[in-house]
Amino acid sequence: MAAAATSACHAPHFVLFAGMQRYCFPVALLLLGLAPVLASEQLVYFGTYTGAKSKGIFLSRLDPATGRLTAPELAAETTNPSFLALHPNGHFLYAVAELDDGAGKGNGTVGAYAIQAGTGKLTPLNQQSSGGGGPCHVAVDAKGKCVLTANYGSGSVAALPIRPDGSLGTPATIIQHTGSSVDRQRQAGPHAHFICPSPDNRFALACDLGLDQVIAYRLDAELPKLTATDPGHAKVAPGAGPRHLSFSPDGKFVYVISEMSSTITVFRYEAKSAGMREVQTISTLPKASSIPSSCAEIAMHPSGKFLYGSNRGHDSIAVFAVEPKSGKLTALQHQSTQGQTPRHFAIDPTGRWLLAENQASDSVVVFGIDAITGNLKATGQTLAVGSPVCAVFVQEHP
Repeated sequence: MAAAATSACHAPHFVLFAGMQRYCFPVALLLLGLAPVLASEQLVYFGTYTGAKSKGIFLSRLDPATGRLTAPELAAETTNPSFLALHPNGHFLYAVAELDDGAGKGNGTVGAYAIQAGTGKLTPLNQQSSGGGGPCHVAVDAKGKCVLTANYGSGSVAALPIRPDGSLGTPATIIQHTGSSVDRQRQAGPHAHFICPSPDNRFALACDLGLDQVIAYRLDAELPKLTATDPGHAKVAPGAGPRHLSFSPDGKFVYVISEMSSTITVFRYEAKSAGMREVQTISTLPKASSIPSSCAEIAMHPSGKFLYGSNRGHDSIAVFAVEPKSGKLTALQHQSTQGQTPRHFAIDPTGRWLLAENQASDSVVVFGIDAITGNLKATGQTLAVGSPVCAVFVQEHP
């Protein structure tokens, strides 16, 4: 059956996070460099923008030993499932339907699906309002009690309860962001682009591209409820347009990728208050580059040693080394994604493979990750998927 690798840890263990997945290995084995490699196949679900080449969520299987992907098959037919999130128990998948009525309030939805054992196909459970228009991001809290959504069109965030059967209740909390920033075209109003729980599940952090802010909310996943915090938010440079973020494995740093300025800002994170203090801002582009570009996805390697960010226009993955004490980044590589518009990429839970989803060229390209240097190398494998914009891994067990 398909399940996330969240088995109970015995004795001292180290937990690797990849998206919403947790992998527990004995500390002694990690220190000796003998942590087991996940040998069984991993299911990979691809979210897409639907059209002539896509009808919804697609499914493939990754061999973690070789990086080979099977031919994609349609797992669920649905409209614009542009972002996906996995329940911690590995049995349920959630997908936004990125819709907007054009008036800013929208008719976006988020759908719940059960993952069928053996086949990996998705059984629709239900759909609920996402709490606004143009939902572009969804996340599940660590306890599997609620779904969080970010609505780009309406500039709002919401929390929806997860029922025991995996289906969703109506939004229990909807928070409308207000304000603007310096770019009159892109930032005339709020545009919530991302929301995720903090590592301790006590807070939720939201990136609002229209406000140039990362907003922190206290999270009560049981209700579920989002409430304002003090200091409440961190700022990036005016006009930067924060899009997504990633935590360091130890939870001490937050890395925010800004779409409009093609930069990553490093914040030191205070777990008790969700306060953030800027440490560094660094470009995601080579110094000599003059190609118009914008950023999209950001992800930390499971080891915590490397950070990756995607450039659309430059069509590359920027690779950085992470200094563990300061959290600061050093640029290592800019690897072509061998396609156009890498809206998203995903690192598999073993940390050996990176899948780059090239939205404009309808392709998913597999790269190997050097465990020592963090650099990427193309494997020569390309998968045809119509307008791919998200990938989520699920560990499959015999």
